[in-house]
Amino acid sequence: MRRAIDAGLGVRSTNIFGLSEVIGPGVSCECVEERAGSHVNEDHFLPEVVDPKTGEPLPEGEEGVLIFTTLTKQALPLVRYWTGDITSLSSEPCACGRTLVRMGLIKGRTDDMLIIRGVNVYPTQVETALLQLPELTPNYRIVVSRSGTLDEAEVEVEVSETFLREAATDSLSEELDHVRELRGRTERLLRESIGCSLPVTLKTPGNIPRSEGGKLQHVLDRRMRA
Repeated sequence: MRRAIDAGLGVRSTNIFGLSEVIGPGVSCECVEERAGSHVNEDHFLPEVVDPKTGEPLPEGEEGVLIFTTLTKQALPLVRYWTGDITSLSSEPCACGRTLVRMGLIKGRTDDMLIIRGVNVYPTQVETALLQLPELTPNYRIVVSRSGTLDEAEVEVEVSETFLREAATDSLSEELDHVRELRGRTERLLRESIGCSLPVTLKTPGNIPRSEGGKLQHVLDRRMRA
């Protein structure tokens, strides 16, 4: 998606991270030169990464929950604020010359994590895998269900207009060779990337809900609850 934005607008887009509880956008930002992690504005925020279960600080480079302490906020200072975001920190020198610590891309959230047949699965992992296939779009959702004692999940994802146009069809019947091949390739990529087998259903453009209440919903929970 970022490649498409860059190409369409003729710019180098960057990720900007922020939380409304802390200060809003501007807590950290990628540099234009490298775009290899977001530089945290350490003169205003003290970042840490902690174990999601124990809350203990983790060594640099290890993934855990990102927490912040505000250093200059006066009206509502926050001490070790639990963001719920999963990432890691690095103080390795950046080619741009900045010495601020960098946080990696957000892998997911502690409350977004799914446990599918014993494997931890984050929606962002699924999205990263799907975006490797140009025949697919970023519009997807994970449908979670439970028929026995373990949770099951399948992935629904829209194909691109280009895929339909080149296939000269508006049908995604499983009997079609090109549909069966793309579905198998997608399932294989997900299995290799996540370590979990997830059945895939291909959808035509516009058939997956975009948002609910203004926020993207990538998980549809159909598990029965007592």
